[in-house]
Amino acid sequence: MIDLLNKRAVLITGKGGVGRSTISAGVAIAAARAGRRVLLVEIGEPESGYSPLARLFGRDRLPEKIEPIGRGVRGVLLWTRNGHEAFLKTVIPMPALVGAAVRSKALGRLLEAAPSFQEMGIFYLLLTLLKARRPEGGLENELLVFDMPATGHTLALTGLPDILLKLMPTGPIAEALKEGQSYIYNPALTATCVVTLPETLPVTECLELIEGLRATSMPVACAIVNKLAPQEFTEAEHEAVAPIVQAHKVFGADRFLRLSQTRRSLDRLRGAVDVPILTIPEFPEIGDDLLDAVSGAFLPLSPTGAP
Repeated sequence: MIDLLNKRAVLITGKGGVGRSTISAGVAIAAARAGRRVLLVEIGEPESGYSPLARLFGRDRLPEKIEPIGRGVRGVLLWTRNGHEAFLKTVIPMPALVGAAVRSKALGRLLEAAPSFQEMGIFYLLLTLLKARRPEGGLENELLVFDMPATGHTLALTGLPDILLKLMPTGPIAEALKEGQSYIYNPALTATCVVTLPETLPVTECLELIEGLRATSMPVACAIVNKLAPQEFTEAEHEAVAPIVQAHKVFGADRFLRLSQTRRSLDRLRGAVDVPILTIPEFPEIGDDLLDAVSGAFLPLSPTGAP
């Protein structure tokens, strides 16, 4: 796990409801505890409503400009229009003209409707954050942790460079895309982690997402199985008890059957992927205690065995 924390960018993705935001916060907090200057990033719009990621830090939304959000972590909301404005400022050396352009409703509708242009704004902001330097010369953001949007939006973003480079192989957009590729397609710098639950449907979608990410050249570092209930039976004990549970109404049957599903789902995932599988226990804690527990799971162990 220390290798994950030493990347430049970690993209946390997965279907809705698997605990993606909690894992993203846990990785960011672990990196901060390990001494890295970390920025936790959410992709959305300022007018969007409830943000599960922001709520983990006691906020309704992440800030539109980078600022500390707690536990040694800074946070920011990336949104499309800011990305368009940042890009236009690099190709139009007249800030006033750029400001007027992005406030134009007609241009706004064009940029939002044009294929891949929404993703282009986000992609450019991602690149800007990766390149940002401090006044004294060091990296402004040593590690970027992205709580990625839903599966379809994630694949649209990761597949963006190849699509636009076919349409515009030269020029300022192409240059930005190629520079971005040198970061996000490099497994030494970027890790993509796919979060799932030990259940049939989430595992199916996890496998489909890993396949889709690889089709867009993204390096998949690991699958993260979240909320893994402890196996309280050996395989032999499980086989011996199963007929009794199936034949009679016994206390704890639902939990036992859930453990059966967990075992099958985990075995299926292990047999289908060639990347490391990280497991996060089903912690009983809530709130800040849950964040402490999840972040601790991503920290290297000390010689005493404690994070």
